[in-house]
Amino acid sequence: MASAEKPCTLLVHFDKGSPSMANEIKADLESGDGPTKADAMRRAISLLLNGETLPHLFITVVRYVQSCDDHAVQKLLLLYLETVEKRDPATGKALPEMILICQNLRNNLQHPNEYIRGVTLRFICRLTEPDLLEPLVPSILANLEHRHHFVRRHALSAISAIYRLPQGDQLIPDAPEVVERALATEQDAAARRNAFLMLCACAQERAVEYLLTNAERVSEWPDLLQMAAVDLIRKVCRSKGRVDKGRYIKIIIALLSAPSTAVVYECAGALVSLSSAPTAVRAAANTYCQLLSSQSDNNVKLIILDRLHELRASHREVMVDVVMDVLRALASPNVDVRRKVLDLVLDLLTPRNVEEVVLYLKKEVVKTQAAEAEKGGEYRQMLVQAIHACTVKYPEVAGSVVHLLMDFLGDTNVAAAVDVVLFVREIIETNPKLRVSMIQRLIDTFYQIRASRVCVCALWILGEYSLSLSEVESAISTIKQCLGELPFYTVSEEGESADSSKPAQPVVNSVTVSSRRPVVLADGTYATQSAATETAVSAPAAALGSLASTQNLRSLILSGDFFLASVVACTLTKLVLRLEEVQPSKVEANKACTGALLIMVSILQLGQSSYLPHPIDNDSYDRIVLCVRLLCNTGDDVRKVWLQSCRQSFANMLAEKQFRETEEMKAKAQISHAQPDDLIDFYHLKSRRGMSQLELEDAVQDDLKAATGQFTKDADDTNKLNRILQLTGFSDPVYAEAFVTVHHYDIVLDVTVINRTKETLQNLCLELATMGDLKLVDRPQNYTLAPESSKQIRANIKVSSTETGVIFGNIVYETSNVMERSVVVLNDIHIDIMDYISPATCADVTFRNMWAEFEWENKVAVNTVIQDEKEFLNHIIKSTNMKCLTPPSALDGECGFLAANLYAKSVFGEDALVNISVEKQADGKLSGYIRIRSKTQGIALSLGDKITLKQKGGSS
Repeated sequence: MASAEKPCTLLVHFDKGSPSMANEIKADLESGDGPTKADAMRRAISLLLNGETLPHLFITVVRYVQSCDDHAVQKLLLLYLETVEKRDPATGKALPEMILICQNLRNNLQHPNEYIRGVTLRFICRLTEPDLLEPLVPSILANLEHRHHFVRRHALSAISAIYRLPQGDQLIPDAPEVVERALATEQDAAARRNAFLMLCACAQERAVEYLLTNAERVSEWPDLLQMAAVDLIRKVCRSKGRVDKGRYIKIIIALLSAPSTAVVYECAGALVSLSSAPTAVRAAANTYCQLLSSQSDNNVKLIILDRLHELRASHREVMVDVVMDVLRALASPNVDVRRKVLDLVLDLLTPRNVEEVVLYLKKEVVKTQAAEAEKGGEYRQMLVQAIHACTVKYPEVAGSVVHLLMDFLGDTNVAAAVDVVLFVREIIETNPKLRVSMIQRLIDTFYQIRASRVCVCALWILGEYSLSLSEVESAISTIKQCLGELPFYTVSEEGESADSSKPAQPVVNSVTVSSRRPVVLADGTYATQSAATETAVSAPAAALGSLASTQNLRSLILSGDFFLASVVACTLTKLVLRLEEVQPSKVEANKACTGALLIMVSILQLGQSSYLPHPIDNDSYDRIVLCVRLLCNTGDDVRKVWLQSCRQSFANMLAEKQFRETEEMKAKAQISHAQPDDLIDFYHLKSRRGMSQLELEDAVQDDLKAATGQFTKDADDTNKLNRILQLTGFSDPVYAEAFVTVHHYDIVLDVTVINRTKETLQNLCLELATMGDLKLVDRPQNYTLAPESSKQIRANIKVSSTETGVIFGNIVYETSNVMERSVVVLNDIHIDIMDYISPATCADVTFRNMWAEFEWENKVAVNTVIQDEKEFLNHIIKSTNMKCLTPPSALDGECGFLAANLYAKSVFGEDALVNISVEKQADGKLSGYIRIRSKTQGIALSLGDKITLKQKGGSS
């Protein structure tokens, strides 16, 4: 219960002992020496913190502990006095026996030891009883003249704490004047900071006067005092608006060159919040960039990059000038820092800086070839994606990087190689001028490719964009060389050689990588079946590795990748069909067609043999058979489909992708309008006397914002009303409702409590508890509520993940008529996962990689009254606040099936993946499954519960 907890700086877990423990403590305090008394005081404090009252112990402490000279005992005595109840619960006034400690406190404030004085002054900061503080005021003020800064520092804190009490101006009426005089003569940094903070809180005009008087020397102040000055400038400028804002901004700009990085960071943030002038924003951006390059802590770098992202959102034209400074942060080995840097730079691309950016990224790609580079493959993939994004926005720069990137088609990092080949595929379509050189480069480097997914895309490029006679012949020759000699395996009589790749010439160095097994032929005889993946060659031995490394397609197909084999068949079919158009000699065309048919038949023979553990799948078999039939009998319509329609479909896909990106950028753009009767001050028509250039720029920016309505923030009143939750019933003596505000990692509950009775409610307390990854920051204090009056109570709750959380609690109060405490149970508050996830986009390859990597999956069966597939998809998207990654063109048509991928990201950096697969049944109902995958269990379960609740199409 909150009523059993007392505010104290010492929180120690302690198991309650026997009732005789209080007597043991009392005996130790009366007869023990210093260490014994210290141990007894520790046990007494632990008991008090666990709810024990120990009412008879106070007099013993006063008699036997106050006079002890042991410093540890004196410190424990102050902790005991801080913990013990000092007020009468009935009257709220200080207990009479508390006056006994005043003389001891006064003696401590005059003690020759500065430590005793300091800890006593620190204890006085936590006293709130005017009756106890009044006799101590003269001694507190006298400590302002003490020779040791430790005492003066805490004396200033004590004066500040006393003056801020409800009756503080009566206890020390001249506190601001006293503190101001002390500030003028003080030399200790912490003491000056405490004095300045007191003036800021209690006499802001004096603090401002002190700041402006010493404006020229602010850069010489200690960093603690500079931080306090920056906070004061923020408060003053927010309250006074434009009045003297130029003078304060000059101080901020002067502090940008301070030696303390913390001061510099705070000054940059204050400068942006106080002024929108380009000069001020540019100074802040340059400061952030300097911190970004000078700080080694990755967390600091990430925070600074967040600030730069915020600047980019509101001052993009200024941020464009610091792009190259931001790029220098790529020297950090941290992947998260590099990713944020690249995201920021891609948002700041312009025709003026794109060449510099691409050249810098090109140099970084070359650096990743070093073997010692940390996570070189992952970093190279990020660079390839960034260069890809640059060339999509500005195709003219593609020629300077595409040939370098094609060297990485054989990268051991498959994801990076896939990104490269996808980049090549898009550039070769959007930049026709580069087609010839890119095709030749792809043919030259094709043998280096080792990944099946990269081979598939590279083969498609060769089949679609090899147009001239030499290109087609080179492509066919390269594919044949990578496949090796045919057939892929041989069947011979027992005892005969089974190596299908064995050359006719004498072999000096023979290397055969093959597998043999005995088989029974149709006539009942035995034979040996083998499959060779390497070619035995004659000397020199250096040529062995060269020839073997070129047969990448052969090794992949022999590993059982028949999807790749079907792509090889389709590519050969396209090349042969195009060769028939560009080759004047029919004999050569027929020869190429025969060679392609031989390859396809060999693949089918391999797929149907018993050599491989798994035979060819039906889809690949049907596709290869289709290619064989096409080459045997080709019509004009079929030729048009294979040679033109496929490429046109790809061009349409790129156009649709670009259109979607353009629409997303337009949707993100903030469109604001000013109201017809809004006031606009035209500073251009006013006198400019006495205004600095920064003030003039700031005035112009404010005018522009006012004219365009950027100062206006239209509140969604309906959304606010939806966040008000009723916590008690209308018939309860205490009515309560809460307004829930979710801001990233914080939940703020603004609870309105109304006393509906005719009696005064005493010690009214809002007791809250949480379930899940929620943590109550501080417990609300007790209040006294008059009849039919209301009170606003605020509670802060920290959130650490997107797991479903519940907040529950009670309202406890006392009345004069009823001795027992009354309790009103509150309705539970369920924290919605939708407050923590937002729509996001990612590449299809990234989505598939995450889908394969994430281990938590929640499978939800479709159960809805909606009968249209697209309507159901739109309903899920709206209910889950996710983005559909499947393009609209892929969802067109009325086939009765629908499959779509959804993606969202939480404020904690968690990825949420959803796949929807539905089918329309004969009775018109939808069936299927919704699969949710994430890296953590919480988001998968919470999102699944949300979908289960919302998928029926109701409003619940």
